[in-house]
Amino acid sequence: MDVLQITHMTCWVRPFAEGGRREILARPKVYGFDTGFVRYARGWEDLRPEDCGLLWEHLVLDTLRSTQVPKIHFWRDKQQREIDFVLPRGRDTVDALECKWNQDAFEPRGLKAFRENYPQGGNYLLCPGVRHRVTRRFGELEVVTLPIEDVRKEFR
Repeated sequence: MDVLQITHMTCWVRPFAEGGRREILARPKVYGFDTGFVRYARGWEDLRPEDCGLLWEHLVLDTLRSTQVPKIHFWRDKQQREIDFVLPRGRDTVDALECKWNQDAFEPRGLKAFRENYPQGGNYLLCPGVRHRVTRRFGELEVVTLPIEDVRKEFR
């Protein structure tokens, strides 16, 4: 695993937690940047529509890494609510990024749970094929849908 990390074939993303009681703290997520390797490791014979979301998440992470954001985490609690990427931005401020292959599949459940513990920061949705920045409301939450091309500008 060390060789794969050193050669940037994999990236370990550590969980984000700053005192929440029911957060997952120990298990990192491992991302691979060779689609053939990812396919082999996941046991995929043929690419199915449900596999596209995971590969999209890999592409978003690769794009975030190219911006040289200092810290990239994910968040999950014991109820299995999750945020794909969390970017600490300063004292008590963290941005939350959700990756969805289809923007209509976005469900704000995890984001609402995250914002109960960490109320300060931006909420972003990244989906392929999005051409323009759009802000939508989900109850009290404001979520910005970004084109992938805007990620470098937004998070540098």
